[in-house]
Amino acid sequence: MTVDPTAASTSLDHRHHEQVNKDRAYFHSEQASEQFEEDTHLEALSFNQLTSGDPADAKNFADRLVSGLSTIGFVYLTDHGIDPALFDQAHQRTITLFEDTPEAEKLRFKAERHGSVNQGYFPFKKSTAIHPDLVEGWVFANRAFDLDGRGETDLSAFWPNLDDERCFRQLFTSLEPLALPLMRAILGHLGCSPGLYDERLTDTLCALRLNHYPGLTNDDETLGAARLLGHEDVTLFTLLPASPVEGLQVFNHATGCWIRLAPKPGTVILNAGDYLQRITNDVLRSSTHRVSPPRDRQQRKTPRVSCPLFVYLREQDTLEVLPCFDEPNYEPIQALTFHTNITRKFYGDAHPDTGSDD
Repeated sequence: MTVDPTAASTSLDHRHHEQVNKDRAYFHSEQASEQFEEDTHLEALSFNQLTSGDPADAKNFADRLVSGLSTIGFVYLTDHGIDPALFDQAHQRTITLFEDTPEAEKLRFKAERHGSVNQGYFPFKKSTAIHPDLVEGWVFANRAFDLDGRGETDLSAFWPNLDDERCFRQLFTSLEPLALPLMRAILGHLGCSPGLYDERLTDTLCALRLNHYPGLTNDDETLGAARLLGHEDVTLFTLLPASPVEGLQVFNHATGCWIRLAPKPGTVILNAGDYLQRITNDVLRSSTHRVSPPRDRQQRKTPRVSCPLFVYLREQDTLEVLPCFDEPNYEPIQALTFHTNITRKFYGDAHPDTGSDD
C-alpha cells in the first residue's frame, strides 16, 4: 500500500472554513520531522476547589482554568465526583458496541444531520471528507437518550442494544453538569456576570461521541494516517474521560511543538472549542489536538476507545462576544450558521445549511 497523500495535509488547506481566528499551521497526522515537548505537562485542577464554597479556592481554580485554556487550551480535572468505574464500564461497552455489532447493522444507523450536529454511526476512515482517519465513531445527542425518564422516545431508532443507552446515559448525565460551574468560573474571571449563561447551559445541546480505534494493521501504519486528524472542536467545551491507551496529542502554538498527554486514570480532560473562542474574543483559544498511534508498537495492536462529551449551544442561540469586552472581534452569529460553516471543512462544501430539528 502506498502512503496516502492526504496524510501530509495541513490545517491551512481548509482555513477558509474557520469562523474564529486561527493563526496556526500544523499537520493533520504525525510527521517524522515534528518536534515534541517531552517535559511539558498539563495542569491538573481539583474540581473540589470550585465547588467547596471557599471563595479563595474558587478564585484559584478560575485563575488556573483560564490560564490553561488561554495558552494550550487543555487542562485536567480531578476530584470531579464521577466514579472512575463508570469510565471503565463505558470503555468496555464501547468496544463491545463496535466489535460485536455487525457492519450491516451499524450502517442502519449511519450518521445524518439533525440540527447542528451529524448524529449516528460514522464508518471506519469515513469520519471526515478530508483525511482517512483510522477510527469509526458513533454520535448520540440529547435526542438519543431517555433523559427525563419518561420513556417517550423510541430508543431503538438510535441504539442496536438498549442496554447501551442506559450505560451511556449515565456517562452523559455525569459529565454534562460539570459544564455550567466551569462556565460560571470563566465568566466571573473575565469580569462578566457569572450567571450570564445559566439559562443557555440548562438543558442545552450536548453530544456524546464514542470513538473506536481498532488495532492497527501493517497496511494502516503504511498509510501514514492519523487515528484522528489534527483539529479543533466545534464546541464550548469538550469533557473527555482519560483513555488508558496513548495517542492524544495537543499542539502548543507558543512553541510549535506537540505534547503527548498522559493523564492519570479517572481524570477528565477539558478542552476549549470554537464556540468558546468566539464569545471570549479570542482570549480562550480553541485547542488543536489529534490522536496518533502509540509509540509502543505492541500497544498499536490494542483497540483504543474514547468517549468525549461535546457541549454546544442550542441551534437558535446567538453567539456574540461577551459584554465584558469593549471591542469585539466578531459580529453576532446564529449558532446553527456558525457550526455549519466550520463543519464544512469536515463534510464538504455541500454540507447543508440546516438539518432536521433536534
